[in-house]
Amino acid sequence: MAQAFAAEGAMVHLAGRRPEALRKVAAKIAGRTEIAQLDALDPAAVDRDVRDVVDRHGRLDVSINLISVDHVQGVPLVDMSADDFARGLDARARTHFITATAAARPMTTRGGGTILMLTASPDRTGIPMAGSFGVQCAAVESLSRALAVELGPYGVQVACLRSAGSPDAGGVDRVFDVHARNAGTTREDFDAAKAGRTLLRRLPSLAEVAQVAVWLASDRAAAVTASITNVTCGELLD
Repeated sequence: MAQAFAAEGAMVHLAGRRPEALRKVAAKIAGRTEIAQLDALDPAAVDRDVRDVVDRHGRLDVSINLISVDHVQGVPLVDMSADDFARGLDARARTHFITATAAARPMTTRGGGTILMLTASPDRTGIPMAGSFGVQCAAVESLSRALAVELGPYGVQVACLRSAGSPDAGGVDRVFDVHARNAGTTREDFDAAKAGRTLLRRLPSLAEVAQVAVWLASDRAAAVTASITNVTCGELLD
C-alpha cells in the first residue's frame, strides 16, 4: 500500500515499532517517504506523531493501520483456552481505535480525509480453526461503520477493505501453512482449493488490494463511506 500511494505522488509517512522494517519498506518506494518509531498501541505516541505530521506538512489526507496482531489459529475453538481466544481481540480493536481517532481529529478540523481499515473474509465465511480472527475482523468492520456515522458530517470518509488473504503476504503465507498441515494436505493443494472457492479461481495479490485502497482514498470514490469493499476475488458474494 505504501508503494501504491507513493506511485500516486503521496508523501508516505511510515510508523511502527521497528525502524529497520520501516527502512526496508521506504527503500522500495520511489517517492517521498519518512519514518517514525512508535507503538500503535500507545495513544499518546500516536497522537504526537499525527500532530507532528500535520505541523510539518499542513494536513493528513489518508490513514491506515496495518500492524500485525498476535493471535492463535489452527486449534479448534472447543480445544482453545479462553486466554488464547482473547489474544489479539483487545489489541486489534484498540489499535484501530487509537490510530483512527487520532487521524480523525485533524481531518475533521480540515473538513476532509479518508480512514481505511483492512479485514479478511473469516468474519463472513466458514473457515475452521481460525480462532478469534474472524471475530476480530468483524469488530474492526463494526468500528469503521460507527466512525463513519460520526465523522461523515465533517467530510471524513471511513471504509474497510475485506480481502480473501494474499499468499504473497508473509503473515498470510504462514497461516496458510498451518491450515494446510491441519487439513493433512500439501500447501499447493490447499492454495488450489482455496482459490477454487472464489469466482475468479484465484486469490487477490497485495498489489491488487493496494490499488483498491488508493481508489477508496481518491476523489473517484468521494461518495463511498461506511462500506466494506469486497476484494476477495469472489470468495464472498455481496
